[in-house]
Amino acid sequence: MAVYTKLEHEEVKQFLEQYNINDFKSYQGIIEGVENTNYLIKTSQQDYILTIYEKRVDENDLPFFIKLLSSLSENKFPCPKPIENKNNQKINKIKNKNAALVTFLNGKSKIKVTSEDCFEIGKITAQLHEITKKFDIKRKNNLSIENWEDILEKTIQQKINLEKSIIEKTKNYLGFLKEKWPKNLPTGIIHADLFTDNIFFIDNKVSGIIDFYFACNDFFAYEIAICLNSICFDNNSTFNMTKAKNLIDGYSSIRKLSDDEKKYLPILSMGAAMRFFLTRLYDFYHTDNKADVKIKDPFEYFKKLEFHSTIKSFNEYFIQ
Repeated sequence: MAVYTKLEHEEVKQFLEQYNINDFKSYQGIIEGVENTNYLIKTSQQDYILTIYEKRVDENDLPFFIKLLSSLSENKFPCPKPIENKNNQKINKIKNKNAALVTFLNGKSKIKVTSEDCFEIGKITAQLHEITKKFDIKRKNNLSIENWEDILEKTIQQKINLEKSIIEKTKNYLGFLKEKWPKNLPTGIIHADLFTDNIFFIDNKVSGIIDFYFACNDFFAYEIAICLNSICFDNNSTFNMTKAKNLIDGYSSIRKLSDDEKKYLPILSMGAAMRFFLTRLYDFYHTDNKADVKIKDPFEYFKKLEFHSTIKSFNEYFIQ
């Protein structure tokens, strides 16, 4: 989440008049995240989130995202539910940009998750996969391994001040990943961005998942690899084996990992670290400085990439 498109009170009010929503009270920009513009909308009856689609979100992907959220909500999965306007449309326009209004989820994200939280995150992730494997909608992961070299080239073409050794190491890692990347693992719709700010808790139980705008069809184990990177490092640098074990145990309590998924988890975890290193690096040099958005450190993920490169088997994640 972020704020790229600035709105006035009257613009929000006029937008909400297209819905069966009364008593608009206030709105506030949400600066967390980097992809879309988001506002918290308060009314006398309930709260909503207004998302304005920016940057990497392809207009052609919007029906997938809306259908996914609607279908998950129908299956009682705790996520934002898209709201129809008076014309029964869930995708709308504001300032000539595509936008959607969704329900507000109760709960709060945690800056620091505990080992016990990791078990709950593993469970909700497996529940998501068990539900989405029944869906017949599809979206290609356009930030997967076949796109990483292109992202790197687009970044370094900007003549950025990046050490040659980092560029060379990154290219070597890309070559290694391309050679070792799995081809036939269990696949379905994944969230693909399960970071702590997208996971809400109430009383230390996961109350909901938000921000599905990277969701796509990919390996279920790749989602676990993303979580190992996003929630299992303390202070963004030290791998916590207890958190990792609890994450896997929570996931396995709902859906068992196959032997091949375990075998390839170190490679997938390297890949997940590579993905976030490259997209953060690109955003670091391309984000509009006029936008209200927190710029995230790309090199946190380069360090994680190097850590995963030392792991040769699944069990090494849990043995000191």
